[in-house]
Amino acid sequence: MRLQQTLANQVSCSGIGLHSGQPVSMTLRPAPPDTGVVFVNRNGHAGASLVASVDHLVPTELCTAISGNGFQVKTIEHVLAALAGLNVDNVYVELDAGEAPVMDGSSAPFVRLIQSAGIVSQNSLQPYLKMTRPLEVVDGSRRIRIEPSATPRITYSIQYDHPLIQTQTYTYEHSARAFESEIAAARTFGFLQEVEALWARGLGRGGNLENTVVLSRDGILNESGLRFTNEFVRHKVLDLIGDFSLLGLPFIGHLIADRSGHALHTRLVKQILNHPECWVLLNTDHSTAQAEPLPAIATPRPVSAVALQAS
Repeated sequence: MRLQQTLANQVSCSGIGLHSGQPVSMTLRPAPPDTGVVFVNRNGHAGASLVASVDHLVPTELCTAISGNGFQVKTIEHVLAALAGLNVDNVYVELDAGEAPVMDGSSAPFVRLIQSAGIVSQNSLQPYLKMTRPLEVVDGSRRIRIEPSATPRITYSIQYDHPLIQTQTYTYEHSARAFESEIAAARTFGFLQEVEALWARGLGRGGNLENTVVLSRDGILNESGLRFTNEFVRHKVLDLIGDFSLLGLPFIGHLIADRSGHALHTRLVKQILNHPECWVLLNTDHSTAQAEPLPAIATPRPVSAVALQAS
């Protein structure tokens, strides 16, 4: 049991989009209880807003994107992971472009940004979705499953035919401290031949050795080396944390992923919402909440999360 949390102050950063290669500025602002994570379009528009929800998910390659209310925002998984990893529930994410900044390819810069703003509790309990029965999504040899558990956990396995990866498995027990020390700094990665193919198709234009671990045939091109010997699987955990925040509220369960990815992550989120017989809600009494008027740009939590709280 805990109270909802938001930022103590507004904070901003600038960078480039991983796929567009275009400059982008991002501002995180405090939001009232029960707002969730709301992306706000500041690219010449009158503050159109979009809740980070699987209801707004759109198909994309190699990243997570949402669309609605007249705009789309891509590559949101790393900033979502930082917010979820630090238990920040309510925040406005303002962008002046259609893609979040990639920064160094991990969530660490966003963690530092959030910590510089400060995190404060709000006068409202944070609901949790607690799994009571397992659910699974399978696509050939790739799969992801969630099982009942006393605490939020993730076990992720990957397998690549590369001497620096081979088979890697990592188990993460969620806490803000564990996210910061074990997961946040793990960077996105790609294989040199795949990166070159992406460039040829007009994708990954912002990718470079400052924000991506690039693997050659038998090593990596980054002179700085790896941040963890198993940085690759840790980054997959990071992506899963970000993607799963599209559920709209924290979960209590054990996620088990084997060679999964963004598409399977979000398919499981949809499965959970489609099977309310497999979970219960905790901390849904909001009697202590103080009513606060929402700013003009505010959008309520996604329909799926509102429905959960009413069930």
